[in-house]
Amino acid sequence: MTRFRYGIEHECALLRPDGSFADFTNTTFDELQDIVDALPEDPADLADLRVGDAGIKRKRWYVEGYERFDEHGALLWCVPKGLEIRTRIHPSVEAAVAALRADQQRLDMAAAARGLGVTAIGFNPVHSEYVVEPAFNAWERRHRRVTPEERTAHLHMVTYGPDLNLSWAGSTPDELVDAARKLTALSPYLVPLSFSSPFRDGGPWGGLSARTALRTGARPAALAFLADGVPQVPAEPSLTQRARLPPEVGRLEFKAFDSCLDAALYGELLSLLTGLVLDTTLSQRRTTPDTALHRHAARVGYGDPALRAGAEQALDAAATALAGRPADSARIDSLRARFDRNESPARAMLARYDAGDTVAGLRRP
Repeated sequence: MTRFRYGIEHECALLRPDGSFADFTNTTFDELQDIVDALPEDPADLADLRVGDAGIKRKRWYVEGYERFDEHGALLWCVPKGLEIRTRIHPSVEAAVAALRADQQRLDMAAAARGLGVTAIGFNPVHSEYVVEPAFNAWERRHRRVTPEERTAHLHMVTYGPDLNLSWAGSTPDELVDAARKLTALSPYLVPLSFSSPFRDGGPWGGLSARTALRTGARPAALAFLADGVPQVPAEPSLTQRARLPPEVGRLEFKAFDSCLDAALYGELLSLLTGLVLDTTLSQRRTTPDTALHRHAARVGYGDPALRAGAEQALDAAATALAGRPADSARIDSLRARFDRNESPARAMLARYDAGDTVAGLRRP
């Protein structure tokens, strides 16, 4: 049986003590770092989790934001966006989901003790643009030109989403690249399952995923992590990346889903991705995401019969490929039931908003 290992990186948004949305306009790095400082550090995490050049990511929790550097490349400050939780690499989907739930509970408690609430939403519901101020210095200009993702890093300041990671044991670079191209091609049919960003600039924007509408075409849908020395696939946005740690070699990272409050949904989506990697019947491949189709999906979701049919085909193929994996099959059945109910976090958010509830700091006038 093909072996996979799993990890989840989940971006959390925050609410101020008065219930308003917390972002780069009203929150400091030190406020959020105070939450991280209250959480435990486990040196054993570092075998699986990258610290990064700035040294901010020393724990399973860290402040997510936009880093600014001096003329010599030394970190000056980090403009905060929110907090991220990342799990170690686990031998099963259920273990990764359980780890995320436990760490989410720890984060919720640490934030509450400091008067902040933790929530999940795919897009900043108040501010839809982050402007880099002050302007870049010479070192930053050079640094931000290195990769397509560095050139578009400012976009992530208003978006929130997971990286769902599958480490594929024994895979070849060609197999990894082919799987990343398949997931990139299928992405517009899959992402409506996660949509959670129906708000923009203070209210509903008319669609279901402002995140997808903004990021697609500029940011990857899927990445394959290749060993040092293996040729990269030239693409913008990137399809491949050089592994920065040994455990990253052989990893597929799906990046196009919206951030979700329900960790169980992440588990179901990981099983879906597993089935699609194992599938041998679907022929769709793309090196870069289909921008127009993603933006159409962001607005209408499965209201488009063609998108719905593509999702059904993907679910069927994954279910067939997962035969003999009962836990994955059960999660696909649960995901299929969500799909049949036309259920998404965005629709639930809009229903609560229309009912007069406060959602991510917004309340219907």
